Amino acid sequence: MHSVLLTILPIATDNYVAFTFFVGTMAMMAASVFFFFEVGNTDPKWRTSVLISGLITFIAAVHYYYMRDYNLATGQSPVFFRYVDWLLTVPLMCVEFYLITKKAGAKVALLWKLIAASVFMLVTGYIGEAIYPTETQSWIWGFVSSIGYFYIVYLIWFGEVAQLAEKAGGAVRKANRTLAWFVLVGWAIYPIGYIAGTAGGLFGMPVLSGLSLDVVYNIGDAVNKIGFGLVIYVLAQSDRVLAKA
Repeated sequence: MHSVLLTILPIATDNYVAFTFFVGTMAMMAASVFFFFEVGNTDPKWRTSVLISGLITFIAAVHYYYMRDYNLATGQSPVFFRYVDWLLTVPLMCVEFYLITKKAGAKVALLWKLIAASVFMLVTGYIGEAIYPTETQSWIWGFVSSIGYFYIVYLIWFGEVAQLAEKAGGAVRKANRTLAWFVLVGWAIYPIGYIAGTAGGLFGMPVLSGLSLDVVYNIGDAVNKIGFGLVIYVLAQSDRVLAKA
């Protein structure tokens, strides 16, 4: 298998799933190069945040390159590799909330809350999508996974993260609100893919069955991972301008 996956496999013009994997790979690679090069042009207190943004898109680019070839070689959805990617990148996205509010007094305990909630969300989602993908169980595990998601939403909209961002004010408050919208709206793209790709559908109802979960997931990843990084970058540059004013 490895020898096949390391070759350059052609993409048929009507293979939209593989095409989104290809575009996703290139977009993530381009974003990584941008963020890594801009670290040196960023104020020292925001460099770690911009660096993590680059790491998120770099990890995704490597996984997308592999997932594209896996999909072309097998015709199957790379569920396992998708969740490996998410288990690395989603907690890092949560780390960004801690980093931008650290100056306002964020504690390490908040960081672990965000990471634990994201891991819980992903592990239970994987169980429903890959281990028990039946009509009676996949939607239950999807519902359990949503508990972790809504806990993160609570923290960044009303809980500790929101309170710390409000305390910090200025560019931090604006960036946190933008990132919060990404989580509330952007991350909501993923349940659509889950519903489309599992037998359980929406609470056991087979809706969105004609929709490709990989296309939905690929769009969601591009919007959220690159978007997250751009918000962090704009925060760093805005804070830099305000500091000079």
